[in-house]
Amino acid sequence: MSYHNGSVWPHDNALIGAGLARYGFREQAARIFEGIFSAATYIDLRRLPELFCGLPRRETQGPTFYPVACTPQAWAAGAPLLLLQACLGLRFDAEARQVIFEQPILPEFLGEVVLRNLRLDGGTVDVTLRRSGTHVVADVLRRDGPVRVIVTT
Repeated sequence: MSYHNGSVWPHDNALIGAGLARYGFREQAARIFEGIFSAATYIDLRRLPELFCGLPRRETQGPTFYPVACTPQAWAAGAPLLLLQACLGLRFDAEARQVIFEQPILPEFLGEVVLRNLRLDGGTVDVTLRRSGTHVVADVLRRDGPVRVIVTT
């Protein structure tokens, strides 16, 4: 057990996942997302701590908690959202009024996600993304204003 030597920090891992996705390694980002999500399933109310111990994974057991870690921790709470954005390749082009999903993937634990009230230049859109075979497809559920949804493969 060490605060800075081998510990797992959810926010650091989310930044790593975002960097991987930025360079086209979405599957690797999804793997990080799966690990963070799996750890969260063992934590009260799924509220991630600032860190947990980087000990080997044990079947049917959650992470070993660092005794004085802050739980919940605000920057850890944002980690799953950044990882979701990274996996979906989600970005916004305000000038073109586009919500873009660039080569989206979904991690194995997540077959579908609904994003509501994505706002861009006076418009909003609700989008469902779901796995269809080896691809992710998007359905626009609601659109208000001149917002377009673009999905690249």
